[in-house]
Amino acid sequence: MSNLTIVGTQWGDEGKGKIVDLLASSADAVVRFQGGHNAGHTLVIDSKTFKLSLLPSGIVRQKLSIIGNGVVVDPIHLENEIREITNQGIDVNSSNFVISSDCFLILPIHKYIDSLRENQKKGSKKIGTTGRGIGPAYEDKVSRRGLRFCDFKNPKELEEKFISIYNHHNVWIEKFEGKKISYHNDLKSISKCYQNLSRYIDNTWLLLKKLNDNKRKILFEGAQGFYLDLDHGTYPYVTSSNTVAANASIGSGANPKYLKKILGITKAYTTRVGNGPFPTEENNDVGEKLGKIGKEFGTVTGRKRRCGWLDILMLKKAITVSGINGLVLTKLDVLDTFKDIKICTSYNINNQIVEDFPNDMSNLKNITPIYETLSGWEETTKGVTKFVDLPLNAQNFIRKIEILVECKVDIISTGPERDECIIINGMFN
Repeated sequence: MSNLTIVGTQWGDEGKGKIVDLLASSADAVVRFQGGHNAGHTLVIDSKTFKLSLLPSGIVRQKLSIIGNGVVVDPIHLENEIREITNQGIDVNSSNFVISSDCFLILPIHKYIDSLRENQKKGSKKIGTTGRGIGPAYEDKVSRRGLRFCDFKNPKELEEKFISIYNHHNVWIEKFEGKKISYHNDLKSISKCYQNLSRYIDNTWLLLKKLNDNKRKILFEGAQGFYLDLDHGTYPYVTSSNTVAANASIGSGANPKYLKKILGITKAYTTRVGNGPFPTEENNDVGEKLGKIGKEFGTVTGRKRRCGWLDILMLKKAITVSGINGLVLTKLDVLDTFKDIKICTSYNINNQIVEDFPNDMSNLKNITPIYETLSGWEETTKGVTKFVDLPLNAQNFIRKIEILVECKVDIISTGPERDECIIINGMFN
């Protein structure tokens, strides 16, 4: 039996939601293990669009969906998201949805301080945060003053922790705005959310052990992408959690031995939201065309994504560090009308040829990408479900990627609908 971990290999927005939804049909449980509601997973099913930020994508298929301990949860947002998806005809109940009692909470003051700090930065100094409080919530977790769902069992200690968190952040707020934020109303509203969500809260590491012992198939769903990882990404333009596959264990309580197959999701080109380095960015008509055809706007923020060609150096590092042993290539159909298609195979940095992605931010600012140009196919691939039915040049493009990164492509997405896919290798074997 093979469990499966799905992670992004770029700067997020690779199409993980659709692939999780596709593979959830063969899974028994789907687990989110990091991030917060800064994730944006869009699913298109029978022309109906579902937009999820906190709920694991498996919930749409009514699979057991688990939010692991590594996720920071905004209870107010989660309640709203459950309400929205329920209104779309999806049943969310204590049998198909479980939240770890060890999840840390995002409080209203976290969102307030997040936006306040970002607004103090100017221009390129802005990180590009969604302003949803994820960073400050993780800070409180690391500083050992964070609040978890399990803390609600002791009302006296709960209020003391609330006071501690608000006192800490009010130092910043008072400095910049000359006022303080009271905790009283927020404590009431969050406590009410807890009462409504308590039916879903449980000991999830033990649940995962039972699932694995009973040979159930578990799908671990990552959020964001490799280059937003706190340790391995383009720091400081990163998220506040580890997005690599290894965190599937830490962020869920699942034994590392549970993790078998690791799928890396990559677009056939590259996109990024917000500031930070982007070696293959096409800030021109090519980038505009990619963005227009690919409808490149952030699910969470609505911000326009920066677009550029596929970067093999980025992909190779993501594969190596995350232990990826299979790729999913998404949005192949976006390239259908391009006469020529470029793949970045190395960099020129200060007149030196570099074939590995550098860590030094100063080097990342001085990169000239070196491309290999392939002939486009100028035929439609949308909705194709068999590899042999792809245009020959599209097949050559995919095989070229496999050779360059030394990793096989297992799935190819040829459109937004869940059945618009080419499945080369089955996952849960």
